[in-house]
Amino acid sequence: MINLPEDKLKELLLQAGIINAETFSVIQIEANRKRQNLSDLLVSQGIVNREYLLVLIAQFLGVERVNLSIAKVDEAVLNLLPEDVARRRKVIVFGKEPDGRFKVAMDDPSDLETIDFLTLKLQGRIKPFLATEEDLNRGFILYGKKLTQDFKTVLEESVRESLKAKARGDKVGEEDLPIVAVVDNLLSYAISSRASDAHFEILDDSVLVRFRIDGILHEIIRMPKEIHPAVIARIKILASLRVDEHRAPQDGRFRYKLGGASVDIRVSILPTFYGEKVVMRLLTGSQKPLSLADLGVLETDVHVIEEATKKTYGMVLACGPTGSGKTTTLYSLLNMLNKPEVNIITIEDPIEYDMRYVNQVQVNNAAGITFASGLRSVLRQDPNIVMVGEIRDGETANIAVQAALTGHLVLSSIHTNDAPTSIPRFIDMGVPPFLISAVLNTVIAQRLVRKVHLNCIESYEPDASVIAAISRELTLAGVDPKSVKLPKTFYRGKGCSGCNYLGFVGRVGIYEVLNVTESIRKLIMGEEFSLDTLRNQAQKEGMMSMFEDGLRKVERGITTIEEVMRVIRE
Repeated sequence: MINLPEDKLKELLLQAGIINAETFSVIQIEANRKRQNLSDLLVSQGIVNREYLLVLIAQFLGVERVNLSIAKVDEAVLNLLPEDVARRRKVIVFGKEPDGRFKVAMDDPSDLETIDFLTLKLQGRIKPFLATEEDLNRGFILYGKKLTQDFKTVLEESVRESLKAKARGDKVGEEDLPIVAVVDNLLSYAISSRASDAHFEILDDSVLVRFRIDGILHEIIRMPKEIHPAVIARIKILASLRVDEHRAPQDGRFRYKLGGASVDIRVSILPTFYGEKVVMRLLTGSQKPLSLADLGVLETDVHVIEEATKKTYGMVLACGPTGSGKTTTLYSLLNMLNKPEVNIITIEDPIEYDMRYVNQVQVNNAAGITFASGLRSVLRQDPNIVMVGEIRDGETANIAVQAALTGHLVLSSIHTNDAPTSIPRFIDMGVPPFLISAVLNTVIAQRLVRKVHLNCIESYEPDASVIAAISRELTLAGVDPKSVKLPKTFYRGKGCSGCNYLGFVGRVGIYEVLNVTESIRKLIMGEEFSLDTLRNQAQKEGMMSMFEDGLRKVERGITTIEEVMRVIRE
């Protein structure tokens, strides 16, 4: 977000009645300590809504605010400015005014040097608009459409060149130029497609490339099996792995630059029946801890979670399957708790985001640093808050519980289907029920659903089969369907060029927040403890199931009912 002079930002917020001078000064000091953008911190602390703040800033600068997820982008005009220039200058040329001025989305519309540059480059006058980093990234994705069109042609040409070189008897290895082009094109296309993971799989007759986009795997291309060894060797070189090792799993990482953006790439190589399989996790360098509201947590649940984290002891858990956003939620909580008066230490595998003033420890099995052994060492470092990336065994669970009992606030994640199931999971790991009831503050269960693309959103009335399916899901969640008011209008994305005709762009969480009250503690310790009893009591006290939370987001046009049902059944 644009960095307004702090005195001007203060003046704006005071005039709007959003904040008082003392609170602003406290946030200002905190932003300087963490070296965070003051505007970003105001949003993540829940002081001001991001979109409202952007409107205020745009008014102050005398420009309009543009949201490129909604605004129509003229691709002919977009391509007048090369992608590398657009990324370097952080601008998107998205249309033309009737008077001939170019409409330009900028993260800083007050940058006169860039406006003068664009005036000369485009040979026309410029009308600047205020846009966010996320808006600009959506525009950069549209550049990827050209790459999408040319990708197979370029890749097939590189593959043909590699096969010709091999036929001539030339060396086709990690430094072979056509192979370098193959890998570069794969990575560039993955990043432009907003993929979170790129899978490179060897089959009996070909090599299959698949990308995970918004949580769904998509087949991208099949390539000749002959180039597999050379591509694997190239990836190993990039990730500093052993090229001559083919029988043992290997893990590494490297940084890849596309235009002005840098992407950290984690590499996992696994031997399979036909050869080595590669999975590359793409981590954008611009990742930031978001506020709970930005993650999709509704207002009532935000309050419950914030109250739980105000305690100086106990445990807050995030639970769900792999890839459900648990780590992102934990980072958001850490960002809220990161204050001068507390010592925060984390044990992570891997460290996905560098947080200033948080002491982060990487699990390293070769050096003897596991979650359990690392946690023991951490507790000798006088911490106030400890974050354990994952509780996966009885030893780690018991040490974490002891830490929560002895005056530490412990944040962690655990693999369970929903919030109430975390209690029997702890019991299964050997933690006595009376200790579980003593330490648990809150359990947050979550899934990620794809967001409807606002540029092609449409409403419709659900048919009887959809209503019947909703009633069945509510019953399975232990909720009386008659007690839930169903939305009369549902929403979906028709599909357009901006979302690659999928109808979705991005993801948001659906949540189930179990507040461990005194009555819940007594149930956990009771001899006749059961999941049904626990769930019924929690729902009486206001816990909303993930499916109900999803329905609320369906009603607001954030996601579709089909998406909610898909992730609930995972």
